[in-house]
Amino acid sequence: MGQPVIGWDRQLTRMISTNSQPASWKFASSTCELPISHHSALTLLSSGDADLPGLLAAARAAKERFKPNVITYSRKVFIPLTNLCRDYCGYCTFRRDPGQRGARTMSPEEVLEVVRCGERMGCTEALFSLGDKPELLFPEMREALRRLGYRSTLDYLEAMCELVMRETTLLPHPNPGLLSSAWLKRLAKWSPSIGLMLETTNRNLMDSGAAHDNAPDKLPAKRLRTVEEAGKLGIPFTTGILIGIGETRQDRVESLLAIRDLDRRYGHIQEVIIQNFRVKPSIRMANWTEPSRTDLLRTVAVARLLMPEMNIQAPPNLSLPYYEELIDAGINDWGGVSPLTPDFINPEAPWPHLQDLERRTESKGQILKQRLPVYPEFVPRVLACPGQLSEKLACASDAEGYAQRAR
Repeated sequence: MGQPVIGWDRQLTRMISTNSQPASWKFASSTCELPISHHSALTLLSSGDADLPGLLAAARAAKERFKPNVITYSRKVFIPLTNLCRDYCGYCTFRRDPGQRGARTMSPEEVLEVVRCGERMGCTEALFSLGDKPELLFPEMREALRRLGYRSTLDYLEAMCELVMRETTLLPHPNPGLLSSAWLKRLAKWSPSIGLMLETTNRNLMDSGAAHDNAPDKLPAKRLRTVEEAGKLGIPFTTGILIGIGETRQDRVESLLAIRDLDRRYGHIQEVIIQNFRVKPSIRMANWTEPSRTDLLRTVAVARLLMPEMNIQAPPNLSLPYYEELIDAGINDWGGVSPLTPDFINPEAPWPHLQDLERRTESKGQILKQRLPVYPEFVPRVLACPGQLSEKLACASDAEGYAQRAR
């Protein structure tokens, strides 16, 4: 991507202030260079609701230049391998302490049962979510791992990814938290893509009473290091930001730019998620204010204009009942959607039915296409590495890199 053009920044601000029509935005986005600058991004995030239609039209036009007329999703099963976690984030309902109601670690048999049910329903992704290294805090987790025959949670995760690879047609996508270069390499043997949400670059959110208080694995520098190490290894990687947890608009822009800078250096980031915080009664942040609908749309649109050639995703279940508006803001992907398992991170927010997802996507003039956990443009990178993973990916993908068995 080219560097920002000052003339484009001025034109952008002028067009928003005069509430130009979408046709003008389409012309501008096809003739002016993107991405926008840091200054313009911050200005647009701070703009009023009256300016929102012009901003959305610009973002939608940029998306259409990138991937015209198509919105993708991954049909998945959600596997909460363990919800024990040593981090105590103020917004999380997923994590548990040992002995707490709902605390559990799945057995290999339970993992296979869920994956095989998903297989029968046309799923192609096994999304592994789990607490970050709970055995470092809880002796109960160390004992559970010992009974299973593993030394660490990551050892167990690696074995479950291999099990899914060998025994089913699904492809694993693990989200295990912070990872060293060695662990990234080990997991990449069995997974075509890996994920870790950056969430924010604001270190102050680790202060007492803030969202990441008593969450040592949420230190931004550590998370950025994991994303960078994945880049050095060329691993297709998913990351993103979480908005509404106490960060400023400046923080959002800086977080998006940090992601963009790493992708410019290594070319490995396949997807950037813009996820909105949702209030839940049992969390420490239960009295927090959620991001508004317009705040989310504005942030998605700015992400698109900062990264016009990036896959931008926002979860549809966190924007019910009007999630199709996210298409107007420039997304080109819905993320993983399951016909079988709930969103264990946001259990109060059910996935939209796949038929409804298709209908609403088409209402915006787009075609819904099923992808694999690794995006089509990154499939050749994984296929270039000989082994069982590339062989299985070749069978799972069609000529364009989408899901072979899309239904």
